[in-house]
Amino acid sequence: MSISSSAVLVRLSISTWTAKKIDKHQTENVSTRTGADRKAGKYIKDIMVGSTHISQLTKYANNTRNEYSDRTLPWDDMGDRCLSTSLLLPFKSDFNGKRDEFWRRRDHICNNYENLKQISASYLGAMYNPEDYPSVDEVYSKYAWKLTVKTVPESGHLYLDLPAQDLEEMRQALEADNQEKTKHAMDTAWHRMHDMLTGMSDKLTETDDDKKRRFYDSFVSNPKDLCDMLQHLNITNDPELDRARVMLERTIKGADIDVIKESPAIREDMKTKVDSILKQFDW
Repeated sequence: MSISSSAVLVRLSISTWTAKKIDKHQTENVSTRTGADRKAGKYIKDIMVGSTHISQLTKYANNTRNEYSDRTLPWDDMGDRCLSTSLLLPFKSDFNGKRDEFWRRRDHICNNYENLKQISASYLGAMYNPEDYPSVDEVYSKYAWKLTVKTVPESGHLYLDLPAQDLEEMRQALEADNQEKTKHAMDTAWHRMHDMLTGMSDKLTETDDDKKRRFYDSFVSNPKDLCDMLQHLNITNDPELDRARVMLERTIKGADIDVIKESPAIREDMKTKVDSILKQFDW
C-alpha cells in the first residue's frame, strides 16, 4: 500500500512576541559597576513585566508545538511532518480550536495593550522607556498561525511532457526519497516505544537507595496515550510495532498507580513484563 493512501503531510507554523528588549543603558551600568567587559553580557528586560498574558500565550504556543510533534512523525527538513489519515479530521478539529484560542488571547493583549503598558511601567520604574514599545498594530502582526495539509507526493504527479528517461529517473528518485522519509518516520515511532519501555523499566528497578521512588499518574497514563497514538502513527502497518504496542497495552491494562506505589511485588511483575517486551524486538 502506498504511503500516500495512509498519511498526509502537515506543517504548523506559530509566531509569538517575546516582549523582551536589550537595555543598553542598564548593560552599561552593570559593566561599569562590575568592571566587566561590555562583551561579557547584556541586560535583557521584560517590557511587559507585571502581567502574564504575553508569557502565557508564548507557553500556550510552545505546548501546542509539542502536541503537534507528539501527534505526527518527522518527514523532511523543510518542516513537513507525517500525519495518519485516520487522525486527520480530529487533528484539524483540535488544532482549529487551538488556533481560535490563540487568536482570542492575542486579541485580548492588543485590546488591553495600553493598560498592560501602564502596569509594566509601575514594575520597571526608571527602566521604563516608552520608546521600547512597538505600536499595537506591530504587536498584532507579530503573532501568526498557519497550518497546511497536503498529500504525500507520488511518482504519477510528475510532469508528463518530460522525456521518458528523465521521467523514469525522477520517478525512481521520488520513490527512493519517500521510502527514506517513511523509514525515518517509522524509526521515530519505534524510538518512542523504546524510550517509553526503557523509562518504565528504569523506574520499576528496585534500588538500595533509602529514598522512596515516586510514581505519578503519568506513569500509567503516558504509556496508555502512546499505545492509543501508535495505532495511528504506524503508517506502514508494521506488524512488529503493533505487536509491541499490544504487549505494552496488555501490561498496563487495569494498572492502578496507588497499587504500584505500595506493592513491590506488583512493580517487580510489571518490570518483568516490560523487560520481556524490550528483549523480543530488534530496537
